[in-house]
Amino acid sequence: MKVIGIVGYKGSGKTHLGINLSQELRRRGYTVAIVKHAQGPLDLADKDTGLYRGHCDQLIAISKEGRTEFFEGKVNFGELLQSLDTDFAIVEGFKEKKNFPKIVCLRRRNEKKELSLGLEISFVGDGGLHPDKDISKIADLVVEKAFKLPDLDCGDCGFATCYQLAKEMVKGKKRVRDCTRLSGDVEVEVAGVRMELNPFVSDILRKTIKGFLSGLKGFKQGKIRIKIRDGKER
Repeated sequence: MKVIGIVGYKGSGKTHLGINLSQELRRRGYTVAIVKHAQGPLDLADKDTGLYRGHCDQLIAISKEGRTEFFEGKVNFGELLQSLDTDFAIVEGFKEKKNFPKIVCLRRRNEKKELSLGLEISFVGDGGLHPDKDISKIADLVVEKAFKLPDLDCGDCGFATCYQLAKEMVKGKKRVRDCTRLSGDVEVEVAGVRMELNPFVSDILRKTIKGFLSGLKGFKQGKIRIKIRDGKER
C-alpha cells in the first residue's frame, strides 16, 4: 500500500483536496483509504470527517487521544496503516509522521516554509497547484511518488532514521528498495501460499532465526532457507 499525507493549517482545503484526490484515484481503478486526524470528539456525521463518506473505500478518523470509531480502545497509528487493505491511503493531518511523503495545502505562500519538512511532493493552494483544475496532475504525482517506510529507524539502509531516507526518496535519490525492511529479505510460505509480513514481524523473524543459527557450528552468513514439514505430510 502507498501512503500520501495532506497537511496544512485549518481552512487550507485539506479535506476538499482529499476528496478530489480519492475520487480521481478511484476513477483510475485504485482502492483508497482515508485516515483523518479528528480535532475534536469523533462524530462522523459532522463537519469535515463526514464529508469523506462515500468518497473512499475505507474511512478512519483518529481523535487526539488516539481513539477511533472502529477499534476498541486506543489505536497505534503504524499498526492501523498496516491493517488497511487498499492500494492507497490518504492521511489528512499527522504532520509529525515523517515516513511518507506529503502534499502541503497553503492559504498563503508564506506558509510554505513553515510547513515544509523535506517530504513535499507538491504544494496546493496559493502559489501552487489548483485542487480542482490540477487534480489529474496531483494524482499522477501521488501514483508515482507515494510510499510508506516502516518507521523502525533500524539504520540498515545507511541512514540513522527512516525520515532521512524518506527525504532522499522524495528527492529521487533513493527508492523503496533501499529500505531493507521493504525489500523482501524475509519470505514465509505456508502450504505454498506466501504470507504477507509487516515490517515488525519480518524483523522479529529475521533476528530470531539468525540468532539461533549463529550459535551453531559451521554457521556462515548468507541466504537462509528453512523448511518445516507438517506431521500430516507424507
